[in-house]
Amino acid sequence: MNEEYYLVTGDDKKGPYTLDELMDMDIDIHTEIITPLSDKPQYASELPELNDYFEAQGIYFPTEDNLAPFGKRIAAFFIDYFGIYIIVSNIATRTGWVTLPTDYRIGMPVPNSMLILTISVLTTFLIYNTICEATDLKGSLGKRIFKLSVVDIDGKRLSLPRAFLRNLGVTLSITIWIPFLSVYFSEHRQAWYDSLAKTYIISTP
Repeated sequence: MNEEYYLVTGDDKKGPYTLDELMDMDIDIHTEIITPLSDKPQYASELPELNDYFEAQGIYFPTEDNLAPFGKRIAAFFIDYFGIYIIVSNIATRTGWVTLPTDYRIGMPVPNSMLILTISVLTTFLIYNTICEATDLKGSLGKRIFKLSVVDIDGKRLSLPRAFLRNLGVTLSITIWIPFLSVYFSEHRQAWYDSLAKTYIISTP
């Protein structure tokens, strides 16, 4: 089969090119290409033969083979959440901003100091994860430890609004935990907030 690819820009069609020639042309995920198998233009991100090209640029598309397992996601979450909890609670108590009761027992009315600390931890968690996922890190420290990245369908880092929307869902889920189990019922291992924000967590080399 002839290896003939054509670049499409509007009504213009340029080519033919070989696959190697294409990869020397600095194409991006949204470059429209006609392949030897189809006369209909496709985005470069949709062509499996270009996966290695994009991975060399640090772009990993979510696939069935690289979707992150639930165990690693939970482990990364605990590292981030409890790390933030320890830091925030220490700062709050040492500065006198929050004074935690020493005689609190489950079933007793929750004191305002504990509510303030909880809100502070969750707010910090939301801001921290939003910033990390909206940068080239593509994820928090916990995710980096387990080589996980949060990406969109094109394998790119999230925009700030999308990262905020996703992590707002994560933060809300922390209050009752059960929503995290939605990962088990998702074809693409997405929690409900991943489906809402159209995001994926993938394992990277």
